[in-house]
Amino acid sequence: MGLPEKIKKIEDDIHKTQVNKKTEHHIGLLRAKLAKLRAELEEQHTRKTGSRLGYDVKKSGDATVVLIGLPSVGKSTLLNRLTNAKSKVAAYQFTTLEVVPGVMEHGGARIQVLDLPGIIKGASSGKGLGRRVLAVARSADLVLFVVDVFQPEARDLLERELRSTGIRVDEAPPNVAIEKVDSGGISVASQVRLTRISEALVKDILRIYDVNGARVVIRQDISDEQLVDVLSGNRVYVPSLTVMNKIDLVNTGFTSELTRKLPYRFVPVSAEADVNIQALREEIYRRLDFVRIYMRRRTGETDFQEPMVVRGGATIADVCDRVHRGMKDDFRYAQVWGKSVKFGGQRVGMAHRLMDQDVLTIVTK
Repeated sequence: MGLPEKIKKIEDDIHKTQVNKKTEHHIGLLRAKLAKLRAELEEQHTRKTGSRLGYDVKKSGDATVVLIGLPSVGKSTLLNRLTNAKSKVAAYQFTTLEVVPGVMEHGGARIQVLDLPGIIKGASSGKGLGRRVLAVARSADLVLFVVDVFQPEARDLLERELRSTGIRVDEAPPNVAIEKVDSGGISVASQVRLTRISEALVKDILRIYDVNGARVVIRQDISDEQLVDVLSGNRVYVPSLTVMNKIDLVNTGFTSELTRKLPYRFVPVSAEADVNIQALREEIYRRLDFVRIYMRRRTGETDFQEPMVVRGGATIADVCDRVHRGMKDDFRYAQVWGKSVKFGGQRVGMAHRLMDQDVLTIVTK
């Protein structure tokens, strides 16, 4: 029996098994086996083709945003509104057959925006251009779900397709540590009360992944799927923003009702009528968590006109890399004025984390 047949058999078993307290261990094992077989099938495909499937898109700018949506939801028009790109626009499906890049400039940041071909149901399984499209999203700093105001349910479909390729939207990596050992079997230490997975299931899932000796420390209440994510080691965690397009075709009452009913928040826009685009730019900038750093010369002059834009959590070392590749080798200390220090001009090292609108002087040897 080949891998596709094994996958189909397990999928059928999961579908036929009634979910209850007695079967949750069995279903957890089936899901772990299914994830492992799918990974093996993907690896098998990679070996045959010689490379991983995906568009060859070079990242540029301070961050990368990808537009994900069904065909004909207005992604190309939205890209043209947000950036200086000239993506082909037409009133029929699958206009965009390649990745079209553009650059959005906002708040001193240059943000790469990628218009991807439309996603269809089953994209993660290879239908249409889906697998190539979804592969691009793995390197994004923000996923922009573009949804038609008349198809708000499409947001769930898009997230499911991303999930099937190992992309976790608006999630943090599970707080689980697995240290493999040569002897002693598997020990599980949980620092929280586990309600979604048992210690026995943890051990059995590890054995499915050929881990027979390990010390496992669990610091949050995880599910079997999250444990598989940790063991797989190839999951990507990306924040998202949902854009509800074509609001010019409905009244404000319709939009308000969607806001009340839908389980997710969204930014209402009309790309065609150029409605609320500036608010969308500002929300994209906010979600990317940018930090503006003003560089100050040792003479005391600060450049407040063109800040250096880095991502939240950036350190002095990250700034050194941006300024010059060899700057860290000659680094002596830095002086910082702003929210990240206790007093102005405080001396800090390369591990110091910067905050928005800090003023920075780097002193080299």
